[in-house]
Amino acid sequence: MITVFGEGRGFRVVWLLEETGLPYRLRDVDMLAGVENDPEFLAINPAGFIPAIQDGEVIMVESIAILEYLLGRYGPSPLAPDPRDAAFPAYQQFLHLGEAGLAASAFFLTGAKHFAPETDRDNWTVRQAMHVFTSRLGLVTRRLAETPYMAGEAFTAADISVGYALEMARKNIDFPLGEAEMAYVKRLRQRDGYRRALDACPGTRSWWSS
Repeated sequence: MITVFGEGRGFRVVWLLEETGLPYRLRDVDMLAGVENDPEFLAINPAGFIPAIQDGEVIMVESIAILEYLLGRYGPSPLAPDPRDAAFPAYQQFLHLGEAGLAASAFFLTGAKHFAPETDRDNWTVRQAMHVFTSRLGLVTRRLAETPYMAGEAFTAADISVGYALEMARKNIDFPLGEAEMAYVKRLRQRDGYRRALDACPGTRSWWSS
């Protein structure tokens, strides 16, 4: 059975597993308590960040890499278009943009907003992170003007990547999503896989509903 270590971006992994029906267990990692007090987890990921998975002898970290591994190992799946499919380039672009352009920037903005000293909450780096986030979000907005999902007409793992990032920005940094983005997020929330994933992730459920 696949073990998923940690929520946070691990929600993406749980969501994918719920969509595919693969069996898994979620193992909590209390980042606030300090991973130095969790030797079992550090044996899986000595770098001490979440998520991570263990699948037999395979250990993986980084949420998007994990999604790609699971889809490649247990596919084919409609959540990942075939590389010869016309939808594949957009799928690949937004799968990675959801982390590299959106969630990564929102992560640093979260730290500035909630943990940085008052004098450091609006410095050059913070403004640069916001510029990166908003410029990449513009690509999402333009895509939603053309299609209901990132890869086109069908839901894929790219929507798991981007959808999580938008929820993160909405909740962590109070970013005001536009009408198109909010309609997209609400569309994703209606999926049975999303709802099951939220049921399986009490920390995420509490965080997003608070």
